[in-house]
Parts: sequence; C-alpha cells; structure tokens
Amino acid sequence: MGLFDKLKRAFSGPEQSEDEEQKQQEEKTEKQDQQETSDSETKNAVADEKKAEDPTSSENDTQKIQDETKSENEPSNEPSDIESKQVDVKASLESETKDQKAASDHKDESETDENEEKRYDEGLKKSRQGFGAKINALLANFRHVDEDFFDDLEETLIESDVGFETAVKISDELQDEVKLRNAKSKADVSDAIVEKLVDLYEKEGQEEDNSLHFAKSGPTVFLFVGVNGVGKTTTIGKLAHKYQKEGKKVLLAACDTFRAGAIEQLDEWAQRVNVDIVKKQAQSDPAAVVFDAVKKAQNDDYDVLLVDTAGRLQNKVNLMNELAKIKRVIQRELPESPQEVLLALDATTGQNALTQAKQFKDVTEVSGIVLTKLDGTARGGIVLAIRNELHLPVKLVGLGEQMDDLREFDAEKFVYGLFKDLVAQPAE
Repeated sequence: MGLFDKLKRAFSGPEQSEDEEQKQQEEKTEKQDQQETSDSETKNAVADEKKAEDPTSSENDTQKIQDETKSENEPSNEPSDIESKQVDVKASLESETKDQKAASDHKDESETDENEEKRYDEGLKKSRQGFGAKINALLANFRHVDEDFFDDLEETLIESDVGFETAVKISDELQDEVKLRNAKSKADVSDAIVEKLVDLYEKEGQEEDNSLHFAKSGPTVFLFVGVNGVGKTTTIGKLAHKYQKEGKKVLLAACDTFRAGAIEQLDEWAQRVNVDIVKKQAQSDPAAVVFDAVKKAQNDDYDVLLVDTAGRLQNKVNLMNELAKIKRVIQRELPESPQEVLLALDATTGQNALTQAKQFKDVTEVSGIVLTKLDGTARGGIVLAIRNELHLPVKLVGLGEQMDDLREFDAEKFVYGLFKDLVAQPAE
C-alpha cells in the first residue's frame, strides 16, 4: 500500500476495521453458543438411549461414584491432585505475567507512535494550513481543467516551496492523470494533486536512508555543517540531550572558533544538558579542537561526539579547506568516522535553504539534512524539494522549541501531517 492510500485510509480505515472486528467477534460467539447447545443436546440424547437400553446403568454409575469417593479418602503415595493443581496454577500465573508484560510493551510502543504522530501533526500545522490555503485558493476559482488551470497550479506549487523542477514535473504529469481519471469535481482534482505529490515524494525516496548511523565500536562522530543562524548549535544541544537521556556518554566539540559567541553558546548548551565539551580560545585552529575532542572521546570511552563547525559560506574556499581539514583529522584517528555529516537548514527560509543545500553539497560530502524550525513556517513543502531535487535524506526535524522537540524524520508521519487536510474525506 502506497503512502497516499494510507493517507486516504486514515480517515475511514480505523473505524471500519473496528466495526468489522466487532462483527466478526459477535459471529464467533454466536457460533460457539450454537456448538455448545448442540453438544449438550447430543450428550443428553446419548445418556437417555443408554439408560433405556440398560436400566441398571444408573445403579452402576452410583456405585462407581461411591468407589471413587472411597478411593480418594484412602491415603496414597502418589502426588495429590492439590499439588498438581498448585503447579498448574503457578505455571498459569507465570504465563499470564509474560502475556501482560508483552501487552504492556505493545501498549507503550503504540502510545509512543501516537505521540509521534501528534507531534508531527502539531509541528506541521502552519505548513499544512499554508499549503492548504494556496491549494484551496487555486480551487476556489476552479471551473474546469484547462491550460490556464495547470499554469496556475505550477505557480501555486512554486510558491509552496516544493521547488521549481518538482512543480513543473507535477504539473506536466497531472495533465495526463486528470484526463485519465476524468476528474471534474474540486475534490477529485485536489486528490489528484496531492496523490501525485505524495507518489513522486515516495518514488524519489525508495532507496533513501533516513536513519542515523553509529560506529560499530568506539565513539560515533556526527559532524554538523551549515550557515550561521540556522539553528545548528541548538540542534547539537538538543541531540546531546536526547542521547544523554538514553544513557549515552556524550561529548561536544566547539570547532566554530571564529563566530563571536559561538563557543560560549555551545558551552551553555553543554551545561544545560549536563554533557562534557572540548573548547579552546576564540580564533584557535578548529582542527586542533577536533583533534583534542577525538582523543578525549577515545580515551574516556565516550559513545557520541558531536562536532560544531563554522558556517561562513560567503568565503567558500576557506570554509571548504577548513571542513576538509577537520574531517581529515577525524579520519586519521578514527578511519570509519564521521558516521554522519549533517547539514542544518532553516525551514523558514524556503528556497534559500535549497540554495544553501546545493552549495554545501558542493563544499562537503553531506550524508543527511537536519531541517530546523519546521514548526514555525508555512514552507514545509521544502522537504519535497530537498528529496526530489537534491536526493539528500532528511534525518532530523525540529518540530518545536522544547528540548524534546527534535525528532528523527519519519516520511509517513511527515506526509500525513502535511497533506491530511487536503485529502477529500469520504461521504458519510
């Protein structure tokens, strides 16, 4: 089942499933009652026939019961039925305890998943409303599907920050799709637009790896890059908090030694989330800072090393040399590191974020995107552009200002949170 189909089923699927399950349970109970009644009638009929054939059977049954009672009252060397029952009860209780624990674990997982969906739903509210408002405005003057409609659609998608290439591609493909479906109503056309967006997003991400990778042994190193002001340092602080809560030993490296206040800002985060930091004086060599950090991470058995870097994109050559040197120092001490090179982008900047991503992709080998401030923008469509035009996986998203609002990216929850209000709900 594709993402769009899951999105459609989200409105009616759960209710239908519960009704069907209840109906099946009622049918099952009714069949059991009928079977028990039938078995009882059969037993009574057999007993009546036996009694009619052998009048002494009743006396024999009485004698048999008396003999069994006498036998039970006599002492025996065999284990008593009470002891056997106690063993059975103990085994049954142990089995119930295991079942209850499994049910509790399943419930915790279900509640966690529901909380994640709720967080995405709330975090994407502005994007959903902004995107929906643009599509609804387009459909408000809808009369019929023609060349002008698709020109307006293309312009609307570009304004929604899904990217120029994506907008043109969707507009072209939709012309054939709408004709094929014979879509005429606003609801049909809206569904066709959203389905094409979702399908394209899903298709482009089929081999995409949104997970964060960790070292098989020794410290894991995440190298963060991005221009100043996008929330890079804040992201590092929140991620440090997440891993520290999970019981990992976390170390920060303040390698942005040239921006005024950068070292102090990261140091404040380290104190706030109670993790260690390696830092030097301002204007120090960033490579020297990362060298000290890597050695400390190795010698003191840290699980995760998070490295902050400068973001002077206006001086691309110097920045490229600096990042290359930092990476070279890390790999000299830890050949398999860094496990991730994460580019922080500010979602509120829309197409500017896409431009930054293209520039940083040229500067360094980016393995994934951290999309910050997603909750504060109506430009969530930028995620579609990043996937469809840059083919870079989004790995982390900022869905709020709280410490726990940094989330690992979930494609399905993102699609649901962005498009759910645009999918036509089934008639009751």
